[in-house]
Amino acid sequence: MKLSDFMRYKDEVIKLRRDFHMYPELGFEEERTSGIVRDYLNDLGITTRSMAKTGVVGYLNNGGEKTVGIRADMDALPIQEENNVPYRSQVPGKMHACGHDAHTAMLLVTSKILSETEFDGNIRLVFQPAEEGLNGASKMVEGGAIDGVDEIIGMHVWIGFPTATIAISPGPVLASVDRFKITVHGKGGHGAAPQDTADPIVTSSELIMALQTVVSRNVDPIDTAVVTVGKINGGTAFNIIPETVEMDGTVRTFTEEADKLIEKRIKVISEHIAKAHNCTADVEYLHLNHATVNDTRLAEIGKKVASQFTTVVEQGRAMGGEDFSEYASRIPGLFAYLGIGNPKKGFVYPHHNPRFDMDEDALPYGVAFETLMALKLLQ
Repeated sequence: MKLSDFMRYKDEVIKLRRDFHMYPELGFEEERTSGIVRDYLNDLGITTRSMAKTGVVGYLNNGGEKTVGIRADMDALPIQEENNVPYRSQVPGKMHACGHDAHTAMLLVTSKILSETEFDGNIRLVFQPAEEGLNGASKMVEGGAIDGVDEIIGMHVWIGFPTATIAISPGPVLASVDRFKITVHGKGGHGAAPQDTADPIVTSSELIMALQTVVSRNVDPIDTAVVTVGKINGGTAFNIIPETVEMDGTVRTFTEEADKLIEKRIKVISEHIAKAHNCTADVEYLHLNHATVNDTRLAEIGKKVASQFTTVVEQGRAMGGEDFSEYASRIPGLFAYLGIGNPKKGFVYPHHNPRFDMDEDALPYGVAFETLMALKLLQ
């Protein structure tokens, strides 16, 4: 197949993407989206199964021992869109600000092309809900989405790369995602008599600063990690020292060693700084996603496949997380980026921004990559 074979589907993939964009749905609420996906696949003669509440899996089985999976996520974000375009969100407070509308549209058209193509083997079409912080991938895994799948590929549109560029790197490409919640318990009282209290606000201030030393003084400088406190809540009035302060944050790492070290240090630092101020600290630590690690063999194959029809660049590492890792930590996986950035057309706003949009000229390239990669892996 040549690129021109995929360009014939450009209008269709754009039409699908714009329809999904106009009617965004949040995680585990993708009823309309999954209904369209299911009907589209069934019309192609592809057997489907629902799982993870709003997830859909398609089974394109032609016999043979090997099965390749392709994954797309479907959920939107709780953002009010600010773009003035004909296909802007029609749902107040909800927007496809990360490109999952494009992912779903591309995989649908990929499914159509593959359903009309002769090949030996099987293809598993994974349409996943709730990627944005709700770990829908783990629910899909629990439901059997990748049972019997040998390898899996995923693709994410990315504003940081030029239109139609495909970015691939072997090894770790996205960080693991952890979340911690710390509650500092003190003794409240009047702000004018601090000597009669155990101030959880002062304690929390020192604790937040101390947590920044975990990366700078405990993690190997050759490694990479992030500890961020993104939310803090405490107090009800300017002259009252409260009983408690709550803080919420995230940890990002690429290695299990760093992950375990940071979890331990957060707990130890929290306990002892609180104790030094006559307070106590409760730490809840949650491991949300693994690091996303590209299989070296699949990465090399992906580069060769993509170089047949477009420019290929190194993906590099980023501290963002992706629950595609729930698949790639169990079977060999490849997570690639598709460039959608185009300053000349005004497509420069980052993901999760209310003015995020994309150069749709890139979408047939994504379809080409998913199709040709799946066929190549089945050879």
